Amino acid sequence: MLDSKVPSGPLAEKWDKHKFESKLVNPANRRKFSVIVVGTGLAGAAASATLAEMGYNVKTFCFQDSPRRAHSIAAQGGINAAKNYRNDGDSIYRLFYDTIKGGDYRAREGNVHRLAQVSVNIIDQCVAQGVPFAREYGGMLDNRSFGGAQVSRTFYARGQTGQQLLLGAYSALERQIHLGTVEMHSRTEMLELVVINGTARGIITRDLVTGAVERHVADAVLLCTGGYGNVFFLSTNAQGSNVTATWRAHRKGAFFANPCYTQIHPTCIPVHGEDQSKLTLMSESLRNDGRVWVPKSKGETRRPEEIPESDRDYFLERKYPSFGNLVPRDVASRNAKAVCDEGRGVSGGMAVYMDFADAIKRVGEHTIRDRYGNLFDMYAKITAENPYETPMKIYPAVHYTMGGLWVDYNLMSNVPGLFVLGEANFSDHGANRLGASALMQGLADGYFVIPYTLGNYFGSTKSEPVTTDHDAFKEAEAAVNERTNKLLSIKGNRTVLSFHKELGKVMWDDCGMARNKEGLNNALKRIPEIREEFWQNVAVTGSGDDFNQTLERAGRVADFLEFGEMFAHDALLREESCGGHFREEHQTEENEAKRDDDNFAHVAAYEFNGYGKTPTRHVEQLVFENVKLTQRSYK
Repeated sequence: MLDSKVPSGPLAEKWDKHKFESKLVNPANRRKFSVIVVGTGLAGAAASATLAEMGYNVKTFCFQDSPRRAHSIAAQGGINAAKNYRNDGDSIYRLFYDTIKGGDYRAREGNVHRLAQVSVNIIDQCVAQGVPFAREYGGMLDNRSFGGAQVSRTFYARGQTGQQLLLGAYSALERQIHLGTVEMHSRTEMLELVVINGTARGIITRDLVTGAVERHVADAVLLCTGGYGNVFFLSTNAQGSNVTATWRAHRKGAFFANPCYTQIHPTCIPVHGEDQSKLTLMSESLRNDGRVWVPKSKGETRRPEEIPESDRDYFLERKYPSFGNLVPRDVASRNAKAVCDEGRGVSGGMAVYMDFADAIKRVGEHTIRDRYGNLFDMYAKITAENPYETPMKIYPAVHYTMGGLWVDYNLMSNVPGLFVLGEANFSDHGANRLGASALMQGLADGYFVIPYTLGNYFGSTKSEPVTTDHDAFKEAEAAVNERTNKLLSIKGNRTVLSFHKELGKVMWDDCGMARNKEGLNNALKRIPEIREEFWQNVAVTGSGDDFNQTLERAGRVADFLEFGEMFAHDALLREESCGGHFREEHQTEENEAKRDDDNFAHVAAYEFNGYGKTPTRHVEQLVFENVKLTQRSYK
């Protein structure tokens, strides 16, 4: 049984109690400790800047050419915080409850309440950094609503909130780089975790420009490397987003929790061609003013503006009168798929409309332009259609992953010294993430949680001095070189891209929005076959000692081919529907997700047992003392 280390006592007092009881490191002693941070998104940049300012020696790594190009810039709609500026009934407890319910009761109460608690500090921190949040006429910060909530708690900067928040964290990081407290390594990819006597003590990296393989030692390692949505090939993630850092840590003993939990976002620009390499998200914030509908009849050929109200089905408003278009993402996505499966989809049958005509009539085009202008411009540029005049066409797509490396309340994995922050861990979102909570979690982990929990680890752990000459570093470096040489030696006939696309199709068809036993068994048959052919017939050109993007991608796809099998394995064993994990065999009479709380109110965390071997499934039982487990309803 896994120990979550959630403190005892009343829910609202757990975090304060834990902070008080945690060991501290004297400011003069912090310079004796070194920390490796992998990733420079919101979690990584925030952690690097904060820990460096506290006095720790920080080494930070990212594979982008600049820390500011991390994928956090792609988050558009906003960041949640329980400020209750609108005086509409919001509170820390309500944000906690909405998050637990939105995650379909598959998240830890202690972690989620802490997230809601520190959310109020995040906004103040970001305002102090100069983040240009939208403001009301009187100067107060503005809010808007997001799915799964009946209050306005989402702070935003037009449709580029993630970018503005990352620029704030990036500026704090750059300040520490300038002061010499952070040693920055860009264009550098982590390829192996180094574990010595059961404790994480460093990483092996490859310089993506020169090909140089290097060893880096530290007293703790923080992985802030995002999610694994690109296992589906087509997703809203940047093309470079991958599972490699967390998967390599998993192979070194870190448990991987709930890998089948994947969020499908309902408002994405539909696939438009076979050669497409990624999908583009339209922010959930648009559902504040956009009404989602399809024609009532199959085979409708009229243009949307020619279809009268009597022939339209505003299906979310019809089915969920309390929340309407602002139901959580998993609910909106499944309903969009359902109407398309009925034959009422538009644009070839694989899209629904999101219509702003009523909002424009109500508040004026200038107001809509102020709220969402850059999103509308992006849509128009991609589709050559004017969304001010004709409804957007949207369809669900893979967006966020709630699974990740297992961590306890301190954000430490089962491998001592290995901490995991942001989307790379599993801890806060259950089986479905509420919109505008990813930015909140990344900054909460980096700015407000890890400074305490890492200090507690250092203050209560005696680490032996280690150098990069240790045998564990030599063995890890040798493993990296062996894998690189193996990829380069195959000299097959198929491109890396073709294997990634083939894997992605299997994952989407059999492990996507709706899953069933037959499809998951097919995935478990097909993925090993694709993987076997990959290692026999992939074409990796060039060499390992210079800039080689084909080699980079080959390594990442190889990891996806291993990870994808565990993903399908987890989905097959979880015989229930919850949040984004929708098993067709387990649904209510109204086609909603049907949980099995007697058998599956737990976290499934997998232990690596070797290549090609079935992983060991460990269980952390979820305890609900403050919320009642009920069938989710947004009607």
